[in-house]
Amino acid sequence: MEESWDFEFLSRMVDSLVSFLSEFVDDWLANDMRVAVFKILFSWLVISLVAIHFAWKVYGNTVNDMYYRQGTGGQNGGTPDTAPHLSGWESAAGDAKKTHRE
Repeated sequence: MEESWDFEFLSRMVDSLVSFLSEFVDDWLANDMRVAVFKILFSWLVISLVAIHFAWKVYGNTVNDMYYRQGTGGQNGGTPDTAPHLSGWESAAGDAKKTHRE
């Protein structure tokens, strides 16, 4: 019983795919304005993806090395310049932490 259901489901999927592709080809061959816009946008997408792929091939190692810096401070960075208990402003000014008194 399950095999006939699987075959029926697969048959419906193939039929819907074939009908979609036939309609797509018919629309593609028509010289309609929306088809022209689709062709332009689709070619822009393909060209952009190809350009990103080649740029990543050329500059990917450089970007990866910039993101994952070498150092002993952890995964992404080296040792900090300031003490961990002071913020950058406090260490630069040399002042102790100010408190509010009433």
